[in-house]
Amino acid sequence: MKILHSADWHLDAPLSGLSGEARERLRRELRRIPEKIARLCVAEGCDLVLLAGDLFDGACSGETLAAVRAALASMQVPVIIAPGNHDFCGADSPYLTASWPGNVRIFTRPELQALPLPELDCVIYGAGYTGMDCPGLLKGFRAGGTERWHIGVLHGDPATVTSPYCPVTKAQVLESGLDYLAMGHIHKAGSFRAGDTLCAWPGCPMGHGFDELGTKGVLLTVLDDGVQSAFVPLDTPRFYDEEIEAGDDPAAAAAMLLPGMDSSDFYRLTFTGYSAGVDLDAVAARFPHIPNLWLRDETRPEMDLWSGLGEDTLEGVYFGLLHDATQSESETIRRRAGLAAQISRQILDDQEVKLP
Repeated sequence: MKILHSADWHLDAPLSGLSGEARERLRRELRRIPEKIARLCVAEGCDLVLLAGDLFDGACSGETLAAVRAALASMQVPVIIAPGNHDFCGADSPYLTASWPGNVRIFTRPELQALPLPELDCVIYGAGYTGMDCPGLLKGFRAGGTERWHIGVLHGDPATVTSPYCPVTKAQVLESGLDYLAMGHIHKAGSFRAGDTLCAWPGCPMGHGFDELGTKGVLLTVLDDGVQSAFVPLDTPRFYDEEIEAGDDPAAAAAMLLPGMDSSDFYRLTFTGYSAGVDLDAVAARFPHIPNLWLRDETRPEMDLWSGLGEDTLEGVYFGLLHDATQSESETIRRRAGLAAQISRQILDDQEVKLP
C-alpha cells in the first residue's frame, strides 16, 4: 500500500511577513497546493491520502474551499483528514458546515477513533481538534484488530512533552501497536522509529517566510514487508536567506548565489564585510528576473577595518603589514591579505567569524 502524507498547508494564511505583490503571489501559490498534491497522488498511484491537520490557517475563502474539495475529489482514493490547531472543528468550521466528496473522511472529535478501510485491509486511528489546543491522545492507546495495517493520523508535537498541541512521546509510539503514525504540526520534515512503528511528519508543502527555508514537500510511505517513507519535494516557491561578503563588486557576489534564469523563489541576501557601502537599488537592478529579492546592507565602513593603522602597537604593526600586502601586484596576495585583515578585525571586535 502506498500512502501520500501531507499536512500544514495553512491556506489563506495572512502572510504578515510579506507585503504587496509578493504577498499576493505567495497566496496564489498556496491555493495551488491542493491541485499539485492531487496530481502527485494520481501520478504515483497512491492508495490512501493522510492529511494531518492545519490545511487551513483559520477562516478560509469560498474560492479556497472549492479548490480543496475539487482536488480531494480528483484523487479518487480514500482521503483522511485529522484537523489541527489552526483548522480545528469549531462551530463554523468547513469540516462541519461544508459538503465533502464521498472519498473524504474527517475526524472531528479530540479522541482517537477507529476508521476501518476493508478495501485496504487497514484501520485508521485519528482525532481532530475542537479548539486551539489538544491534550496528548496517544497515552495508553493500543491498536488492535485483525487488519494487516494499523495506521494513525494526528496533528501533534513529537518534540515537546509539555506542548499544548497533542504531545506525542517515543515511548507512546512504541506501545501504540501502529505500523505508521502520520503526524502534522512541525513545519520541517522529520521522523523517528520506535520499535516497529515509523512516526513521521512531512513539514509544510511550501514555506511562508524566511523562517521556513529551503525545499518543502510531502511524504510517500510504502507499507509492504516493512514501512518505508520518502520525502518528495513539491514544485512550490522556496525561501532562501544568505549572507555574503560584499567585496569590491556586490552584484557579482550576489550573482554567485542567485539563479541566472527566471525564478519564483524568494531570496534575502545580506551583504557583510567591510565596504564603503552597497548601492542596493543598483544591485537589485541587475536581477530583474527575480521579483522576490530582498537585499540588506550590514557591511561596516572600511575605516573600521584599518583602525589603529600606523600606531606604535602590536596591532598597528600587524595591520600595517597586511595593509602593505593589499598593495601587492599579486591579486592572490592582495586577496589573502584583505581576508586576513577582516578575520583578524572580527576576532578583535568579538564578532562572529564566517570563513568563505
